[in-house]
Amino acid sequence: DCELDAGGLPFVWIRDVNPAESVALLEGYVTVPEMQKKKWKRSGEPSLSVIAAHAHPSADAALERFTGPSHPDELRKQAAFWLGNSRGRRGYEVLRRLAREEKDEDVRSHLTFALSQSDVPEAVPALIGMAKSDPSAEVRGQALFWLAQKAGEKATAAIDDALEDDPDTEVKRKAVFALTQLPKHEGIPHLIRVAREHRNPEVRKQAIFWLGQSKDPRAFEFIRQVLEN
Repeated sequence: DCELDAGGLPFVWIRDVNPAESVALLEGYVTVPEMQKKKWKRSGEPSLSVIAAHAHPSADAALERFTGPSHPDELRKQAAFWLGNSRGRRGYEVLRRLAREEKDEDVRSHLTFALSQSDVPEAVPALIGMAKSDPSAEVRGQALFWLAQKAGEKATAAIDDALEDDPDTEVKRKAVFALTQLPKHEGIPHLIRVAREHRNPEVRKQAIFWLGQSKDPRAFEFIRQVLEN
């Protein structure tokens, strides 16, 4: 048995609890009728995370219900996070459906973060799909940012594609920033190419700015050449 430290508070281990009944009890704490912020932080938010820790299908169903449009946005976003972070393939499937069907742009933007937390391999293609085809420029930009955190050839290619093909300049600027988030300065060659060749002067300017912030010798050499010419 592992030792538990409850900070001096009494701790009682309850055995043989039915997981479905446990989830049902916790749901009552999550759905505080008035959703007062203090009450939610004190009982609702922790209860949601405990539901996510249940290794039982009832937890998947509860979290999926909490993403429904009848619930407050904050609850929907938190439930989406736990679906991505803790619920494996079932959680991914719910998030993928929401990414297709959700009408609220702000919630959809948060879904990009939730998908980035999933360890299901298909989560990266799902993010790429949002980065390419979501009707909201804000959502496309967020998807690019979280793709950079996932790294990998597919993620980098999606960022490059956005720089070339996205019709919105602000999304292109976010794609430039996403390149700065790639690990081990992997985005530097891409930033140099953008700064040298991109047809949009605003995007070139953004790339040069981030190259200057990078402290990478390749970036400094490129900037030196620009200044000399």
